[in-house]
Order: sequence, then structure tokens, then C-alpha cells
Amino acid sequence: MTEPLNLDTTYEDLMAQKLAGVDNSLDKREGTSMIYNATAANSAETIQMLTTVKNFIDMVFADTSPREYLIRRAAERGLKPHEATRAKRKGIFNIDVPIGSRFSLDDLNYEVVERISQGQFILQCETAGNVGNLFSGQLIPIEYTDGLQTAVLNDVLVPWDDEEDTEDFRTRYFNSFESIAFGGNRADYKEKIGSLPGVGGVRVYRAWDGGGTVKLVIINSQYEKPSQTLLDEVQLTVDPLDHQGEGFGTAPIDHIVTVFGVNEPTIDVALNITYQSGWTWDDIKEQVQKVIDDYFKELAEEWAKANSYDEDHAGVVVRVSQIEYRLLGVTGVLDIADTKLNGVQSNIALGPESIPKRGVVSG
Repeated sequence: MTEPLNLDTTYEDLMAQKLAGVDNSLDKREGTSMIYNATAANSAETIQMLTTVKNFIDMVFADTSPREYLIRRAAERGLKPHEATRAKRKGIFNIDVPIGSRFSLDDLNYEVVERISQGQFILQCETAGNVGNLFSGQLIPIEYTDGLQTAVLNDVLVPWDDEEDTEDFRTRYFNSFESIAFGGNRADYKEKIGSLPGVGGVRVYRAWDGGGTVKLVIINSQYEKPSQTLLDEVQLTVDPLDHQGEGFGTAPIDHIVTVFGVNEPTIDVALNITYQSGWTWDDIKEQVQKVIDDYFKELAEEWAKANSYDEDHAGVVVRVSQIEYRLLGVTGVLDIADTKLNGVQSNIALGPESIPKRGVVSG
């Protein structure tokens, strides 16, 4: 009697099982016998059927489903991927320009959406995605504006967000089973605030200023300290300052919510580098700074992805060993030792509301 088939059965295993059930007195030689040829054709069809069935099963389970079917599965829990958003930038003009006026920079168009102060406005890129963050410079008016002499696209106020990555969405789906978002609990704040345009992560602290108060500390979607514009937008959405605790935002009534940005203390790095022959500090300085920036950004992303109460109250640690290990991969560096962070030869543990920012790097 042959073994029962499973979905991982291979063609070779199936052929071996079938031929084992045929009497050895009969011709079972590969390629020449009728028994072998008939069995091979049948086995190929069976394996194709098993593969199709396995693919169907993978589609309906969230850990293996492709994006289309993961979205359908997550919709049963009220979840959907975060959509791509458009960058908001600061525009500086010699006059107050009309709200709704449009300007171009190379192939991109920007619309004036809000006044900041005299001659300064918030502009929103009309194209979603990273491209809206990348370029600054002279703006060209799409329509004539009387009295306009200078128009400059400046700082990124609210960074773009790409459409949520499939694996990030899959992780968020599974996290939804560990903590149910409901009625202003911790998971509810994290889900709602984390889905706002420009927000990369949030930490939640209760009763920070007395009973009923909630403190939200956010990081932007580029894992940097958020602009005041982004802070103001999140505050307005969650709990407007002129109606705090009254339930005018997404926060439940009687929750007095205040939004803060993550702190960015600077970390000076003093390096003791042994150079490869012919190399100097000036040759490798820019690459060293990039390596440190990349490491600090990883720590900021780690901060942003805190998901539990304990993680919200834990700070990231800037480790000397990590900096030295990463810098050993820089061309021109032979060895490195005795690295100091802010003048001390030890790691730096930051507070739970802080991410590192590169200060002075010397080698």
C-alpha cells in the first residue's frame, strides 16, 4: 500500500511509490516500458494538481499570501495598507501668494495650501512619493501672480510616505492579534497615529501630566525629528488644542492629548583610526559620516517600531562596538580602537523619547 500524499510530495517520490507497487516481474524500465511511461504521465499531472492546491492554500494564509490576498485577509480585521502620501514643503515668496496658486520645479508641481507667516507658505506636491522631498530651488508660477518677484521651495515640513510595504503590512496584521485597538487604548493610539501622513512611529505615555492626560511622542516617516508643521497637524487630528479633552479629534472624550516630537541629542564621535597605506582622514571622512548616519537611522527606525509598553519606555543604545565594526568596512581603514562618544569611551544609552543625531566626527 502506498503512503498517503502530502502537498510537498515531489515527482520523484511519487514515481518511486507507484513503481514500488508494481510487481518486479514486469518491465518497469525508464523510457522503454509502457508501465513506466503511463505512470510518468499520470504522476506529472498529479504533481501539477498538488502544486496548484498548495498555491491556493498559501494564498489564503497571511504568512504566505501575496499582497493582493493579504489585503483581502487583513480587511476582515478592518486593516488596509497605508496609502502613498504627498510631501509638504515650505515656500518662501516676496509677497503673500493666493491659497491654491500653483508653482513648478522641474517636472513637479506644488500647490499653496496654507499660510505660515508673511511670505511663507506650506506647499503640497501634486505627485505622491519620495520625489516630492528631493529637490529645492527656484519655483516657476504656473499662473501669473501680480507682484511676485521671488519664489523658492525650501524645507520639507511633512515628508512623503510611499505605499506601505507588503512585509510591514504583514507584520502589522499579525501585531493586531497581540493587542486589540479599541476605544483609545495604547494599540488604538499607535494604529491611528501611525497611519497619519508623515508619521513614522509613536510612543504613548499615560497620565504624564495628571489623570486623563496622554503624551504622544512621534517621529516622522524619514525617522527624524518632526517639523512643527507635522506636530501641529497631528495635534489637530488627535485632540485640537482649543478643544482638548472634548472629543473633537480621534482621541476619546476626556483624553487630554499633547503631541511632542522625538528629541535628537547630538553624539560627537572621536575615532582613533589606523589608516591603510596612502590614506588620510580627508580621504574617508564623508564615507565615515555616512556609515554613522546609516547606523543612527537604524536606531531611529528601531525606536519607531516599538510596539509594547516596555518598548515605549526603553531607549536606544548607541554602541561603540557597532560603530567600530561598521567602520572597519570603509576602504582606507586598517584598524580602529578607543572610540569615544561625547568624550567618553563607552556606550550611550538615550532616554525613551530620544534618537541620536550625528555631531562632530573626528579621526
